[in-house]
Amino acid sequence: MSANTGARKAKLRRGGDAPADEAGARADADPAGLAGPDAAPRLPAGLHLVATPIGNAADITLRALDVLARADALAAEDTRSLRRLMEIHGVALRGRPLLAYHDRNGDAARPAILARLEVGESVALVSDAGTPLIADPGYKLARDAARAGLPVTTAPGPSSVLAALSLAGLPTDRFLFAGFPPPRSAARRAFLAELAAIPATLVFLESPRRAAAALADMAQTLGAEREAALCRELTKRFEEVRRAPLGELAQALAGEDDPRGEVVLVVGPPAPAAGRPDDETLDAMLDDALGSMSLKDAVREVQAATGLPRKDVYARALARGR
Repeated sequence: MSANTGARKAKLRRGGDAPADEAGARADADPAGLAGPDAAPRLPAGLHLVATPIGNAADITLRALDVLARADALAAEDTRSLRRLMEIHGVALRGRPLLAYHDRNGDAARPAILARLEVGESVALVSDAGTPLIADPGYKLARDAARAGLPVTTAPGPSSVLAALSLAGLPTDRFLFAGFPPPRSAARRAFLAELAAIPATLVFLESPRRAAAALADMAQTLGAEREAALCRELTKRFEEVRRAPLGELAQALAGEDDPRGEVVLVVGPPAPAAGRPDDETLDAMLDDALGSMSLKDAVREVQAATGLPRKDVYARALARGR
């Protein structure tokens, strides 16, 4: 064991020796640890997943501020955003390391963060906004830490997915977060076809530049009458929620400039199946799908929309001479 490792472990032991009552009183008196490095007990060792505001800085939790104030090191998808957030709430960095951890450097940065955890440090992981690991590069770090038997905990809080669900006016008893749809239309339609028959509300994140195109593909693949909501700029000054069937939303956005700000699309569950479509209807669905996609993708889309066995749909498509 190196001298540095021994010093870190000794420092950890010294920080954790305070009686429970005394430690609790100190934490209650200064929940964010703002009075200085010795004003609150050390944060327990491990990886702390810290949710941060998705727009309104006032949405941060007291526990998140506490973790940010007391962690041995901070890892952030965007270090500048985290610095600004800490400055707003008066949390001092005090010379602690502020590490960049994002999609582009994750493979290189992950071993160094895991090494800190292995010697007993506490590391706070912060996404650009919202809850870490939700459409966020923190997944591999949390996974590797857990696999190594290292402590992983969370300070829950803001999430654009849950905020949109609460505002959309659609069923919330069962939902599927589907992330970002593929950027190209053909791949997006195939992706949506796999989700079409799932009996749950669907939640998507989307770029404002692709929102209109995504809604058009959703209307065609999931059904123009399926209820939906477009949520943007959640918790911010110009928060907006537009609720309408997919076809209406797609038509409205097609005639407008791209929406500004972050976009979350929420689509209600499909209507209960009315039974097997007749052969004429099935053939029409296949012809429509085959007009714009491969046999494989067309069969997948029609099977998802009808609930019929895939082999039956495939055989019908072959019988059409496609």
